[in-house]
Amino acid sequence: MMDVHHSYPDDIWELLDFYPEAKQRLPLPSRVPKGIQNEFREAELCVEHECFGAGAALFRSALDKTMRSNGYKTKQTRNLQIQIDEAASDGVITAARQRRAHEEVRVLGNDVLHDEWHQISLDDVDAAHRYVQRILEDFYDDRDSVLKLLRTAGRVPAEDQDSTDA
Repeated sequence: MMDVHHSYPDDIWELLDFYPEAKQRLPLPSRVPKGIQNEFREAELCVEHECFGAGAALFRSALDKTMRSNGYKTKQTRNLQIQIDEAASDGVITAARQRRAHEEVRVLGNDVLHDEWHQISLDDVDAAHRYVQRILEDFYDDRDSVLKLLRTAGRVPAEDQDSTDA
């Protein structure tokens, strides 16, 4: 039996496992709202702990909150599918990103939230991770240009919302 009071690394023979396994943290633009950043980072933590369904649901939620924060989620437009399509129509995200937001993020998150439980793969949640990060870059990397697009399209981004509207 090994005495656990000895010092590392001298008296430790080998490290068998280390949990959680650190995964890559993707960079986010500095102007991403704190709540969305926190949700994205929590999704990354879920993936690090191999809670892939929880991570997929949180990445979808981060996308949903991004749409809300940029004026796409309104009383008339509550459907995330329509919000993504409108962001592409406004030129904030590309058609390719629109397709990936549907396939890699929205549909996967919906499956987790609304379907019977099934195993989510690391590959699937990694794709959602990458595409939400890219969408956050689309919205917040060159924020001033995006704000002009949003306002021209009649959107009311968080920066223009009255604090009592929340």
